[in-house]
Amino acid sequence: MNWSPQPAQAPKPGAKKTPAKASPGKPAAGSAKPAGVGGTPEQKAITAIEAAGGAVRKLAQNDDRAEIDFHLQGASVTDEQIAAIKDVQKVTGLHLGNTGVTDRGLAHVAGLTGLTNLHLEKTKVTDAGLKHLQNLKELTYLNLYGTGVTDAGLGHLKGLSKLQKLFLWQTKATKTGAEDLKQAIAGLDVNLGWEEAAAKPAEPAKPEGEKK
Repeated sequence: MNWSPQPAQAPKPGAKKTPAKASPGKPAAGSAKPAGVGGTPEQKAITAIEAAGGAVRKLAQNDDRAEIDFHLQGASVTDEQIAAIKDVQKVTGLHLGNTGVTDRGLAHVAGLTGLTNLHLEKTKVTDAGLKHLQNLKELTYLNLYGTGVTDAGLGHLKGLSKLQKLFLWQTKATKTGAEDLKQAIAGLDVNLGWEEAAAKPAEPAKPEGEKK
């Protein structure tokens, strides 16, 4: 017996069309991207910091405060490369020592108001850059060793009432400027490097008869 092909049935009025299934691993056409694709601003900032050779570490497993460290990359680190630090949350430690950071780069530090430790030793920072540190009210440690800072720049630090340690070795700051700052910040220890050696009197030479 010969069978003739049956004509295709037209869809019934009002019948719902079944949507095509998406291929595994691919979202259906017109669907929204999954949440988190592209990362948060902080995640993007951490990626940028690591791409520039920096490191971002949490203080402890149960402490979400962060430390950012660039010092191992040396002078190759520029002001532009540290721009991402402003988007990292709860930063308490920042190490920019021995980098190529200048006064302009410290504008990116100004918003890190929870910062307690800041290393700027052997950078190109001068008095102009210290203006960006005026709102870092939690700062307890600041290292300016080997920078172009002078007594005039120290005036920008007078509002940092929690500052405890300040290193000014091989800068243009003087003992007079350091003492003036200490008057403004109770309990501040300023280390000028040469101060202790200069203050120690030389031992008098012994008479010939007392030499052994």
